[in-house]
Amino acid sequence: MSAYKPTQKVKPKKSLGQHFLKDNDIAFRIAATLDDYKGMPILEIGPGMGMLTRPLLDSGHDLTVVELDVESVAYLSVHFPELQGRILGEDFLKCDLSKLFPGKFCVIGNYPYNISSQIFFRVLDYKNSIPCCSGMIQKEVAERLASPPGSKAYGILSVLLQAWYDVEYLFTVSEHVFDPPPKVKSAVIRMTRNNVTSLRCDEKLFKRVVKTAFNQRRKTLRNSLKPIVGDAVSKLTDELYNRRPEQLSVAEFIALTQQIDAILQENNNNNPAQ
Repeated sequence: MSAYKPTQKVKPKKSLGQHFLKDNDIAFRIAATLDDYKGMPILEIGPGMGMLTRPLLDSGHDLTVVELDVESVAYLSVHFPELQGRILGEDFLKCDLSKLFPGKFCVIGNYPYNISSQIFFRVLDYKNSIPCCSGMIQKEVAERLASPPGSKAYGILSVLLQAWYDVEYLFTVSEHVFDPPPKVKSAVIRMTRNNVTSLRCDEKLFKRVVKTAFNQRRKTLRNSLKPIVGDAVSKLTDELYNRRPEQLSVAEFIALTQQIDAILQENNNNNPAQ
């Protein structure tokens, strides 16, 4: 692959969290995270001036890009004629991905820091269609996604994503390879869909339990889960409830959700709506 040098410059916009990558070697390494998915449609989020777009195209990927910045869309339209009809000037978070991709597809990007968590929650919405999602995000967020139980970085995103994906922290990226340089280091991650087809619990309640627990992560689960179980807190007798949320594995959060679901159903049966 030949080095790619943008012939003009799009002005980075702070409101969109834009920090344009300017290092070809890193762009090639990020593109290579999807080498096992050639032939499958790829959606690149936030291509900017196309630093990652070029190696993806050179690798032969079936590529579509989505870019909210009007100036970047105009730039890409001129400099990437091979993407004609596949440059979407939209907000990824509002895209109907099921219409864009009726089958399976992968997601990649140098993700805007200010919406990276929202992007991964959106990927979760389409988890059965997205076998792999990779790209570059803030180092702190990457550590959070890949952290195991017991780590200070382990949190809501860790549990919700690791329930469905194997998350790999691949490598760290210096702030000096961006224009403008961010104030923090970045990292490249890859999330590969695991073989889980069902959590064997109420998935909405699972999300609620995880979020409620970590919103008061310094408390034991017996105390932090009171907003969900209410007066039934006395029924939380399992040893799990003496621990704090960062100490629980995904499997233990699933077991917790099953127990809480049973308690809630019992309460509903004992107190039917009048």
